Amino acid sequence: MRKYITTTLAMGLLGAFVLGNASIAMADGYGTAGCGLGSLVFGNKPGIIQVLAATTNGTFGSQTFGISTGTSNCKDTVPSVVSAKAFIQANREAVAKDIARGQGETITNLTALAGCTSDKAVGSELQKDFKQIFPTEKVSDIQVSDSVVSMLQAHPELACHTLS
Repeated sequence: MRKYITTTLAMGLLGAFVLGNASIAMADGYGTAGCGLGSLVFGNKPGIIQVLAATTNGTFGSQTFGISTGTSNCKDTVPSVVSAKAFIQANREAVAKDIARGQGETITNLTALAGCTSDKAVGSELQKDFKQIFPTEKVSDIQVSDSVVSMLQAHPELACHTLS
């Protein structure tokens, strides 16, 4: 019985992929589950559907393959204000810890996304502005990302060329 259910589920997902709406398959974006077969089948719909998209990605291993090959709706991240803000919002806790320390992996990645010249300089400037970026624990992710981008834009010596 278990084998039958697993096979039926797999065939259903494959059928949904093959027969699914072409506009979903051609969508530029993907939801919180990320790229992969799940993003092609379920698209960028918010909510519980992203659990199904993530399960599909994990079951078929399509996300790893897609990231490696640039297929299955997986594209290189283009450095921009939008990608920098999305990165900050998705990694808020780690960003807060690294800004407090003035260094770390999220600072390095943010530096690359923002097109800045030095992660040490970015870390130092953001550390100085920590209280303005995180005035309270309840500040929203959007306010945090807006503050970080504004701070980086306000320091021309950082040369964050993708944020201009």
